[in-house]
Amino acid sequence: MAKTKAKVSLRFEPVASGQIWRVEGLNLQVKNVGPLMVQYKLFKPDALKGSNEIQAKTDIEKYLKKHKAILLST
Repeated sequence: MAKTKAKVSLRFEPVASGQIWRVEGLNLQVKNVGPLMVQYKLFKPDALKGSNEIQAKTDIEKYLKKHKAILLST
């Protein structure tokens, strides 16, 4: 009997308000999601403060996919 490798499909979740993603040792917390723009906070996991940013929704999704971000919470 031949062994077959199971295909693991990595499904990327769309960006939604309240999500926290782990990206390259930083946390990205999604604050508000509009039709075109996303307001988010980028900070170190142990930091109390972080920078608030606004970026195009498509750019954020490309960034998360490119850096293989991990969804921590929704």
